[in-house]
Amino acid sequence: MGVMAVTFRMWQLHLREVEHRADEAERTKDEAARRMAVEERLRIARELHDSLTHSISVIQVQAGVAVHLARKRGEDVPPALLAIQEAGADAARELRATLGVLRSAEDGNGSSLSQLDRLVARAQAAGLPVTMTVTGVVRPLPPEADQAAYRIVQEALTNVSRHAGHARASVHLHYTAETLTIQVDDDGPGRVISPGPSNGTRPSGPGLGLIGMRERVSALGGRLQAGPQQGGGFRVRAELPARAPS
Repeated sequence: MGVMAVTFRMWQLHLREVEHRADEAERTKDEAARRMAVEERLRIARELHDSLTHSISVIQVQAGVAVHLARKRGEDVPPALLAIQEAGADAARELRATLGVLRSAEDGNGSSLSQLDRLVARAQAAGLPVTMTVTGVVRPLPPEADQAAYRIVQEALTNVSRHAGHARASVHLHYTAETLTIQVDDDGPGRVISPGPSNGTRPSGPGLGLIGMRERVSALGGRLQAGPQQGGGFRVRAELPARAPS
């Protein structure tokens, strides 16, 4: 919880600086400076959504499992554990309310497919059975495609943990000379319900995560398909133009 508090404090300080830049642009009628300020705010918003939402979801899942096991054994749930569960839910709601619209053409260099093994390991440690396969000739990708691919897998696994109950997931990357195809499947429930607290079924309507995926893929000129499968489960499939850097 301390890490979350520090992160939000840093975010607030950064936003104050960006607001100051925006006010300065308004006073001087400097359109270029104002546009840069807006773009910076949106870049921060996307990065916070992609990184913090994933981490908070892991905390929520682990706390929820611990609470469930304690109650199943007939034990009193420690107040600290309930506080963590409640704080995680509040933080997730606050993030989603604050980050209503995410638009950005660039993520910085914080994430790439080189970190995918660690991402999968974290998901497995949180209780989500995940397998990963890679086919084709693995090669360096343009930075924007590399970052987008990582974020797509991250968001897809986060959605499995949040909405698919006791599901298993698989991640498949396929390289060709021109494209990278990313496919994340799970075997969780496919029934669609109204939005609300997670109960192991899918919320109706596209969430911010799917919207963010579509924006990333569209910005690169790729294609995204996401939806329930016949017989249950959910699939996210993205095709990214990914010519090797010259």
